[in-house]
Amino acid sequence: MNAEASRAISSYLRGALGTGRHVLARAARLALDIALPTLCVSCREPVDGEGVCAACWARLSFIERPYCPRLGIPFVYDPGPDTLSMEAIASPPAYQRARAAVRYDDVARTLVHALKYQDRTDLAPAMGRWMARAGGELLAGADMLIPVPLHWRRAWRRRYNQSGALARIIERQSGVKVRGEVLRRVRATEQQIGLSRAQRATNVQGAFQVSPDRQTEVQGRRIVLIDDVLTSGATLDACARALLRAKAAQVDVLVFARVVEVR
Repeated sequence: MNAEASRAISSYLRGALGTGRHVLARAARLALDIALPTLCVSCREPVDGEGVCAACWARLSFIERPYCPRLGIPFVYDPGPDTLSMEAIASPPAYQRARAAVRYDDVARTLVHALKYQDRTDLAPAMGRWMARAGGELLAGADMLIPVPLHWRRAWRRRYNQSGALARIIERQSGVKVRGEVLRRVRATEQQIGLSRAQRATNVQGAFQVSPDRQTEVQGRRIVLIDDVLTSGATLDACARALLRAKAAQVDVLVFARVVEVR
């Protein structure tokens, strides 16, 4: 057996084992859900509803006006209409506008991690509705929603894309159709966690591509990219550049949470 075949078999076995663990985890959680009351994903207190108790919901820091019209970064005070943030002036992204429902604080982080890594897809409806509210002005003129894609290997291991789950809820709220097959992640990338801003940009450079048979669907369209978190914006910027190369008219960004630097 040659080295390439050996690596392929090892990769298959690792994936099969991961899938088995995923199925067992889902079954165990279903059994617990039947036997036990639903707990708040943040504080673990019993809760009626969609995973967040009233106390933790109150701790979420929803982003409201005034904020930067380009990046959606909240201002401490109202600087007047059309005033851009320092970030938007110093380093404008490829996408036109970004909006987020909440700041990426402790409760928001717990929600995102539960949706992303703990198979808590039951959190997507509430998170998606908050996003649709925050991105109303973007959605009003949009032709399609595109969730940030996973590389096929990561998608196979995780079994679902959290950005796609959020996009489907926003589709129901807004009527704007999801087109998840348009954009592909053609190169596997490292996790962005722990990388500097420059390293993040390098990590995702050239990682995204519009599917060749979907080019005409993008041309002249106003697109809203959907993701869970905006940190440096490198991944979303790379996605936007790929869509603009395919002649999209405009690309906006809508996320559940964004990092807001404390000044």
